[in-house]
Amino acid sequence: MKTFLIGIILGLFGAFAVALAFGLQWPAWVMFIAWVSYYIFGKTLKTSLLAFVQLLLGIIMGILMQATGIFLTRYIGEAGLPVAVFFFIGSLAYISRLKTCNNIPAYFLGLIIFFGVHPQIAVAPLLELLVPILAGFVLAWLNDSSVVRLSRLYDATKQSA
Repeated sequence: MKTFLIGIILGLFGAFAVALAFGLQWPAWVMFIAWVSYYIFGKTLKTSLLAFVQLLLGIIMGILMQATGIFLTRYIGEAGLPVAVFFFIGSLAYISRLKTCNNIPAYFLGLIIFFGVHPQIAVAPLLELLVPILAGFVLAWLNDSSVVRLSRLYDATKQSA
């Protein structure tokens, strides 16, 4: 019965997330990447915030890669973007040495979001991208909190019976 109730909660939050994404014309997969990040990188406020920031830094890195690649293409042709990618991905070896910036997978998830969505490099489209990412983290937290509370309630009622 407990698994059934947890399944209902998971299904309800998933259905709500998809309805929200479709209704607001968000890329649902972006929200689910953020959702997964919440679970993969730790389910505390601190770890979620750090993962969120590094995911955003990955998006910024994607912007810088693209801009640098376009710039370098003028001088070295088609090798411009690969050279830019080499430089920025290589820099993660150094950035990840910082204790609060050491989550390399979070950077790559940000890169996946940026290169997957292909937003215009302008303030408005990039800010619009933050909303489904933040929603994904919030929905994951709400989902997890609901499951934890239900599990505790279920276990308490089962022990008292």
